[in-house]
Amino acid sequence: MSRLLSVLGTGPVITDGAWGTEFQKRGLALGEPADVWNLTRPADVEAVARSYVEAGSMVILTNTFRGNPVALSAHGQEDQAVAINRRGAELSKQQSAAGVRVFASLGPTGKVMATGEIDEQRVTDAFRTQAEALAEGGADVLLFETFSDVEEARLAVQAAKPTGLPIIVSFAFDSGRNKDRTVMGVTPETAARAMVEEGVDAIGANCGAGPESFARICRRLKDASGLPVWIKPNAGMPTLEAGQAVYTMTPDAFADYLPSLFEAGASFLGGCCGTSPEFVRALVRAAASCASS
Repeated sequence: MSRLLSVLGTGPVITDGAWGTEFQKRGLALGEPADVWNLTRPADVEAVARSYVEAGSMVILTNTFRGNPVALSAHGQEDQAVAINRRGAELSKQQSAAGVRVFASLGPTGKVMATGEIDEQRVTDAFRTQAEALAEGGADVLLFETFSDVEEARLAVQAAKPTGLPIIVSFAFDSGRNKDRTVMGVTPETAARAMVEEGVDAIGANCGAGPESFARICRRLKDASGLPVWIKPNAGMPTLEAGQAVYTMTPDAFADYLPSLFEAGASFLGGCCGTSPEFVRALVRAAASCASS
């Protein structure tokens, strides 16, 4: 058994849903960095974490997706990176009930997408700073999510390893004719093999598409890596209404995909953009139904 699954017991495990859209319901402005709320509006962050625990999530994330110093520098907040991440882990930890684990959310720096190049030292230092602060705050696992570039993911893993925490790396496969590549052209097989080389504890896919396309991605990740697989689809694809992304998939329609995703090898299943505590409740009901049938 991997050290990751040994933390939780045997899977599959229902995780949480989106955080960003939950913050938007609480007044987060478009373009405003949600991570700063760990310091300025901690009660709202705790409320989101608590809502997922109450919905039945056995894993909740932290409000730190854009908390690395490189990403925070776009908002003049890089000097607050340690405080933002440590506090983010503490807030989720305080709301986790017995048996619920906190997986720290770490997103890409954004510089690879913007420039096509990597400043290896700056990226490594940024991820090391973030990972260390999250570990100090009490995170159980480090989750690098929504990555598109293998080399940035390698640097992230290498920077985080000294914490000693289990590591998951999840990619966004949202490009190509069959929507089975990242925007940087990375296939599930390439991502999986690279992360196996780096010694990660699980591989995954999140964001970019609805649940209908994730079973085949999940199966390819599992076959190529042999590792536990982390899966978090969006609530379908959004439409724009008054400049806002609107997701129309219902919680029950989303949860209908649970059996096929578990069959494809998902060890962890939750939701990304557009999902909510109601989606988690639907997944918990679907998982219970599968277990009893």
